[in-house]
Order: sequence, then C-alpha cells, then structure tokens
Amino acid sequence: MAITKTIVDDKIEVVGDFKKIQVRTATVIKEDGVELTRSFSRRVISSVFSTYDGSSWTHTDTDMSSESTELQGIANAVWTDAVVAAQKTANEATL
Repeated sequence: MAITKTIVDDKIEVVGDFKKIQVRTATVIKEDGVELTRSFSRRVISSVFSTYDGSSWTHTDTDMSSESTELQGIANAVWTDAVVAAQKTANEATL
C-alpha cells in the first residue's frame, strides 16, 4: 500500500497588459496508483513589486530563481523591458 503525493503546476496562463503569470498548482494524492484526492491552489506572479515610502518609489524585479525552468522561460519571454516599465508606471499611478 503505497501512498504518493504529487504537486505540479498544471495550468499556466499569461494575462493582461502587464503579462502577469497565473499558475494553478494541483496536489494529487494516490494510493497504489489510484487517485484519491486532487486539490488546486492558484497564484499570480507579477514582473515587478513596487513600494512607496511617502517620498519615493522602490521597484524590485521579481526573483524567479526558485520557480521552475518552465516558469522562468515564460517570464523571460513575456516580461520585456517595455512591459516592466509599463508595470512600474502603472504601479506609481495608483497613489
């Protein structure tokens, strides 16, 4: 009787003007190869994180080093300099 747990990014979408990456992760529990449960979680990855301290903005590029090579490749392909600059401009406009 072997119980296994598998976690996989099973759906990846690039959405919006700023090319945010939406990732659905599936967690699958199997017993002797028969699926018992499957649950999902979702997260969104943005190219840049911006903060305002009351006088100036700080923009930090998203660190993708802990993500899969697949997600890193997608980010490298869609997060062009123009997209990142537009995201920073939009973030600053929220004040």
